[in-house]
Amino acid sequence: MEKKYNKVVLAYSGGLDTSVIIPWLKENYGCEVIAVAADVGQGKELSGLEEKAKKTGASKLYIADLKKEFVEDYIFPTVQAGAVYEGQYLLGTSFARPIIAKRIVEIAKAEGADAIAHGCTGKGNDQVRFELAIKAFAPEMAIIAPWRTWELRSREDEIDYAEKHGISIPLTRETNYSKDKNLWHLSHEGLDLEDPANEPDYEKILELGVSPEKAPDKASYVTLHFEKGVPTMLDGKAVDGVELIEKLNALGGANGIGIVDMVENRLVGMKSRGGYETPGGTILYRAHEALETITLDRDTSHMKAVLAQRFSELVYDGKWFTPLREALTAFVDSTQQTVTGDVKLKLYKGNIILAGITSPFSLYSEEVATFGEDDVYDQMDSKGFINLFGLPIKVRAMLEKKRDGINA
Repeated sequence: MEKKYNKVVLAYSGGLDTSVIIPWLKENYGCEVIAVAADVGQGKELSGLEEKAKKTGASKLYIADLKKEFVEDYIFPTVQAGAVYEGQYLLGTSFARPIIAKRIVEIAKAEGADAIAHGCTGKGNDQVRFELAIKAFAPEMAIIAPWRTWELRSREDEIDYAEKHGISIPLTRETNYSKDKNLWHLSHEGLDLEDPANEPDYEKILELGVSPEKAPDKASYVTLHFEKGVPTMLDGKAVDGVELIEKLNALGGANGIGIVDMVENRLVGMKSRGGYETPGGTILYRAHEALETITLDRDTSHMKAVLAQRFSELVYDGKWFTPLREALTAFVDSTQQTVTGDVKLKLYKGNIILAGITSPFSLYSEEVATFGEDDVYDQMDSKGFINLFGLPIKVRAMLEKKRDGINA
């Protein structure tokens, strides 16, 4: 390597990539390695990390508890925006990277580090997400991305390296899926999933729940209460954001909710196939969407849907800390002032069925919408409306008919 560093802070998960990277950094840069693991809801995957990190050569390990901030400042604003990438992906990995990178920068500065390292591959989106966040808070900081420079060309090579160096890894060659887990979701990529022709073996890969076929034959009901677009109660009981998602994950997982198999367009230019488990998030999105149907006017709702796509692209592309994302969030916040009320959902074998919506700010009027007799809507008014609304179509047809007559 051309440059030597005294101290490098590594975004550490304890998985295959970062387990191998610690000794590799020490061998190639002659540096002290400080590992940082961000707790965004991985659960038991964080247990034993300190011992493992030090055993592979790290001088220390920070575990940053970011769950509350992750939910309140990243997940909920994205749900409020209705942002879904390419109509299916609920952005579980995407919005976790900025908060992790932000905390790593804070630790790197406090430690007086020369560089920050990450285990993202040169083919993936995460390298962009991490590095854009690092640039936003430490533009002068050097970034080391081993996957772009080292001699290891595959995950199989990494396993060989780990075995050679006596590094314990939480997988085998047969279960070598690339996974990302947090409070919001679990993703699966690689192995047989790389071929879109292969049906996923859900009995083998699912961890947050069961397939719809294995779900109970009896439906479950859940009621969510929102205040200005933020969920605050579950079945009549107040819960914080972290607990809410945990409970919805358990409920949704048990009913086969939130399983997505998709081929997506990566930012770096290729298509990739992956499987996503987002049980609680899928329920939350559906409930929020349902509440907006009665609390937002037509123009606001339609414009919000247009901007939601752009919002999802910004999050997917790692542009969380940008003026446009902040501006779109300001717009979303304005739309959420009346998104308050209750949504009841029926969960059954992978399906989410709306079972009722109420809101003190509802714009739905049964008196106006009724098919029965009413005194508030004069149906004769629609004749004039249609005549004016359809005038351009009528004029065009008349002129075309006139021109056809001249040319006949």
